[in-house]
Amino acid sequence: MPNVAGEPFPDRADAIQDAWRRELPGVPVESIGIITRIWWAAKAFGDERRRLLADLGVDVATLDLLSTLRRAGPPYRMSPGDLADACMVTRGAITQRVERAVRARLVERTTAGSGYHARAVTLTDAGNALLDRVVADLLTAEDHLVSHLVPERREQLAGLLRELLAGLGGPGLAGQVGD
Repeated sequence: MPNVAGEPFPDRADAIQDAWRRELPGVPVESIGIITRIWWAAKAFGDERRRLLADLGVDVATLDLLSTLRRAGPPYRMSPGDLADACMVTRGAITQRVERAVRARLVERTTAGSGYHARAVTLTDAGNALLDRVVADLLTAEDHLVSHLVPERREQLAGLLRELLAGLGGPGLAGQVGD
């Protein structure tokens, strides 16, 4: 919230940063203003996403699996290994996710050719319909979370976060598996 001069009011991160600056003079504390706020925002976003997904009857792991298949495009099919890479989880974790989704009839195990290595996971019509509903609700709710930022500030923030992640070698960089 900005004050009359248009500057944001100090928050708890500012107080923490000021306290460490006082207690440990000479130690760089500027990162507190960035990292602490990112942690707090991530917690708020994560809590809201988990709450909404629980209301919609979907867990985060299932959403990740179904979304990854859908983003792959028709025929919405991937090998388990490619799914594990794209979801950035182990092959054991993807096996568990696929098994739960198969039991819920959201995906099915299929073949994309012949032989053992031709196994694939395909999004079912039920999985596709669930995903359409969940993603529309989720994206609408998440848009509301950032609606207090004008479009230009949203773009600026997205760019700064992209730059931050690139400098960290973090997930989501162009050309990486899972984009």
